[in-house]
Amino acid sequence: MLLPLATRKSRRVLRRADVTPAEWSDWRWQLRHRLETVEELSQFVELTDDERRGMQLAPALFRVGITPYYAELMDRAHPRCPVRLQVVPTAAEAEVAPGEYVDPLGEDALTPEDAPCIVHRYPDRVLFLALDRCAIYCRHCNRRRLVGQESGIVARAELEAGLDYIRRTPAIKDVLVSGGDPLTLSTEKLAWLLGELRAIEHVDILRIGTRVPVCLPMRVDDELCAALKRFHPLYINTHFNHPKEITDEARAACAKLADAGIPLGNQTVLLRRVNSDARVIEKLNRELLKMRVKPYYLFQGDPVTGTDHLRTPVGAGIEIMEHLRGRITGLGIPHLVIDAPGGGGKIPIGPNYVLGAGASEWTLRTWRNQTVKYVEPAERDCACDYPLE
Repeated sequence: MLLPLATRKSRRVLRRADVTPAEWSDWRWQLRHRLETVEELSQFVELTDDERRGMQLAPALFRVGITPYYAELMDRAHPRCPVRLQVVPTAAEAEVAPGEYVDPLGEDALTPEDAPCIVHRYPDRVLFLALDRCAIYCRHCNRRRLVGQESGIVARAELEAGLDYIRRTPAIKDVLVSGGDPLTLSTEKLAWLLGELRAIEHVDILRIGTRVPVCLPMRVDDELCAALKRFHPLYINTHFNHPKEITDEARAACAKLADAGIPLGNQTVLLRRVNSDARVIEKLNRELLKMRVKPYYLFQGDPVTGTDHLRTPVGAGIEIMEHLRGRITGLGIPHLVIDAPGGGGKIPIGPNYVLGAGASEWTLRTWRNQTVKYVEPAERDCACDYPLE
């Protein structure tokens, strides 16, 4: 899929110091002024030859788009800046490694023919793809085959088809609204969609997946929070990958959402040289908890085409989890998972604390590598006889 970069005939002013506070804090201004060209990126970083080559290749691979706010977090001189690595392409994106897929999670095969916005992997929940636009375009994106379209708009008829599918499928109890990033929709359109979903009697909870608090925190305003409060129980999972992304603005955005009664979780993707070190994940998770954001998932990178250079060995994630256990509160320990290629769903992985399982006792190890015995109870009947209502 060819995703053309916008061309610019004249230099745009994009830095915070060069615009008014009103412009900088306007989320629509931020979206209109996303960095998409070498000239624009050069206002923020000293591009390497590898990055310049990546920008040349990008139109045939995956769109570049970085909000000025997020661009200001990049280290101008250091090419391994963890923010820069997430959004500035390199030549390695053009390489296809063994085991990589255009659609790594097999979502297209899980989409009903008459409901193109729906991905139905698990019996009781669906993914609702509400739009094809994000505030920024992450180089590790597992849905790069879909997102980054010029308009980002999904036709109303397709949204209605998705709603109809959920209405006629009573097994669905949980709807995750994603895309693209749902919080880049207008408040009016997002409220309409959530209202239609909340009106479906068998839908118990709604969830939103978003990176807006990370890269466009000014979007989380009073109007948005007042709208979201109407649709409880509503949960939001965001996507912080590095402590450098946790700014005063990000803290304020998460505080507004939490104060609106919305439980917040975080889904971190393990990325080589971004956060592939236990110290980075520990610091990130401590900072998240201070913002009332629960570390929820730590994802092994999905094997999407062109991302081999960003993915970590599975063992790196297991070592990180080994470090976290016992050194940070259980609230700060996420689930380490691999989302199975081909659509098999999330597979939890991690250190093995079971050394042996016998008929009467188990042999376990602690986080300090001490061996302990756990004696099984004499009674084994675990049936629950009291009737459920």
